[in-house]
Amino acid sequence: MSRLQGERRRGLPLWAKVLMSLLVLTLLAGLGGLWYLRSLTQPAGGGAYTLVVEPGDSLPSVAAQLEEQGIIRNAQALRYTMKQAGTAGSLKEGAYDLSGDMTLQEVADTLAGPARLEVVNVTVPEGKRVRDIPAIFAKAGFDAGELEAALNDASLSPYTEGRPNLEGFVFPATYEFLPGDSGKAAVQKMLERMEEEFTPEAVAAAKALGLNVFEWVTLASMVQAEAANNEEMPIIAGVFLNRVRDGMTLGSDPTVAYGLGKDLPELDRSAGDFKQQNGYNTYVIPGLPEGPINNPGHAALQSILQPQRTLPDGRDAVYFLHGLDGNIYVNHTYEEHQRDICRYRSC
Repeated sequence: MSRLQGERRRGLPLWAKVLMSLLVLTLLAGLGGLWYLRSLTQPAGGGAYTLVVEPGDSLPSVAAQLEEQGIIRNAQALRYTMKQAGTAGSLKEGAYDLSGDMTLQEVADTLAGPARLEVVNVTVPEGKRVRDIPAIFAKAGFDAGELEAALNDASLSPYTEGRPNLEGFVFPATYEFLPGDSGKAAVQKMLERMEEEFTPEAVAAAKALGLNVFEWVTLASMVQAEAANNEEMPIIAGVFLNRVRDGMTLGSDPTVAYGLGKDLPELDRSAGDFKQQNGYNTYVIPGLPEGPINNPGHAALQSILQPQRTLPDGRDAVYFLHGLDGNIYVNHTYEEHQRDICRYRSC
């Protein structure tokens, strides 16, 4: 710097020196502020995180949660970004999959999009009784008492014919429910699925066999209980249909167990279980029991409509038994049936 320049600077008024200093500081602060603001938009470095938005959650509370989890650097910055984009009110109930590797804009865009609905999967196996179902749902977080109350409300189905519960009409399958779904809503969903089986064609086919929907389901529940696998179902259905047609007793152990409130292994012949007089003892009463004994699946229902009613030699199938070898044996006469009992079980 020349001597003249130095003299000129030293000659500046104090106010000018202060102003120049402030201008320099303001410039530096502005540059620093811009750097800081830009840093707020960068990934915060946290790990993967699933944000679950529940009823009543607000953007401020969600933003604070994401800052705490290391998904964003600053909660206020997220709120400002979404407000400027007009998406501050777009938050929906459900789950959002986020990560600390995402930029602020990517997080904001994700929250502005659709939520992934959290679901609860519940599987009701084929052949379960109504009394077994509440415990299945309880394991998935449902209120067992609420489920039981709904299952015992026969008015929820038009097919129950005055029975005390919905036995037979709760379709066995795997269902997806939302957290917070009521027990009644869950039962109605299963009833609606069962109604899908009652197509006009299927109902007409049952009618051609002399069965209404209630009787069709009742017979299918027996097949469900008796069959070791789906392949056996048309065979057993054919035997039962032939015996109903001929006015014979059906002689089904599972119906006896149901009537006594027992499980099949608990039956005791020596205690007179098979002589008990009730509407489910098909060793005593001819034809069908009072109602379904479990909740049959699609294969059992279809087996009634597509039964295998004759033996390879063309005679009617009237008797069946399961041998100790795991096979099913079907016969036309009682003598043949007794022969196979000796052959494949014991005399």
